Amino acid sequence: MSESTENLIEVEHLVKYFPVRGGVLMRTVAQVKAVEDVSFVVKRGETLGLVGESGCGKSTVGKLLIRLLDPTKGSIKFEDRDIATAEGAALKALRREMQIIFQDPFSSLDPRTPIGDSIGEGLLIHGLKDTRQRQNQVQEIMHKVGLEDYHYKRYPHEFSGGQRQRIGIARALVLRPKFIVCDEPVSALDVSIQSQVLNLLRELQREFGLTYIFIAHNMSVVEHISDRVAVMYLGKIVEVAERVELYRNPQHPYTQALLSAIPLHNARIKRERIILKGDVPSPLNPPTGCRFHPRCTVAIDICSREEPPLIDLGGGHLCACHLRQPK
Repeated sequence: MSESTENLIEVEHLVKYFPVRGGVLMRTVAQVKAVEDVSFVVKRGETLGLVGESGCGKSTVGKLLIRLLDPTKGSIKFEDRDIATAEGAALKALRREMQIIFQDPFSSLDPRTPIGDSIGEGLLIHGLKDTRQRQNQVQEIMHKVGLEDYHYKRYPHEFSGGQRQRIGIARALVLRPKFIVCDEPVSALDVSIQSQVLNLLRELQREFGLTYIFIAHNMSVVEHISDRVAVMYLGKIVEVAERVELYRNPQHPYTQALLSAIPLHNARIKRERIILKGDVPSPLNPPTGCRFHPRCTVAIDICSREEPPLIDLGGGHLCACHLRQPK
């Protein structure tokens, strides 16, 4: 767990819209509001969990942080360098310090390329032309993630799902980055393999001093690996808190509903299940006011009219709800 208070990444008023085109001339007829005015920080050496239902914008945020997508508005600062406006050589230098582990460990690998070459591709792009040196560095990082030298020349289809995800982790680590976006890295794996990969990520974080954004919809997995947790709903962050605080004392009605769905280890303990009504609204036309109010069981009149600000309730516990006030 991180004890550092230094911010590695600072995100302010981040916005990402995707145009919807139609008609004969394929003009923009609407905007998918995937991320809307999101602000948060990531502390050096910590794991920030980013959770929410499918389609809430959490993977889009992850891709924006490492400039796989260009933001519509807002700033993203990595060690005081603005990622959102970086271009050319400055952006290439930043990319070496930021990497991503994708959700699907199979489709993210080229089936025609031996895994040693896939892992070492980043080294080649960033100037390491010597084949022997590149192979030595790749094999060193392969050992760190539990792969052997003889795996170097094998192809992705020769590996299990867990092994392929280890390949993805090695590919992210080989450039020795400071920051890694883990985009649902265990959701496609069996439960028994999930714990192995999570423990591996924790060990590598300690060894290399890594900072993670861990994106997931499984609240139990996020609880296991995160230092702090941010909850997203329909493109906005609705709650942020230290992991223990959030799981013990959730303040936003949406967070409470998510946590009520986690199975308890002791079958004798009963937890009140909060069933959300309706479906998640379309990001093409999000509700006015609080975006969660059409499904909220405790919504009041103001919720449909005014958007609640993300305020500090005390001790760094942030929540965007009209029913919550600072202590």
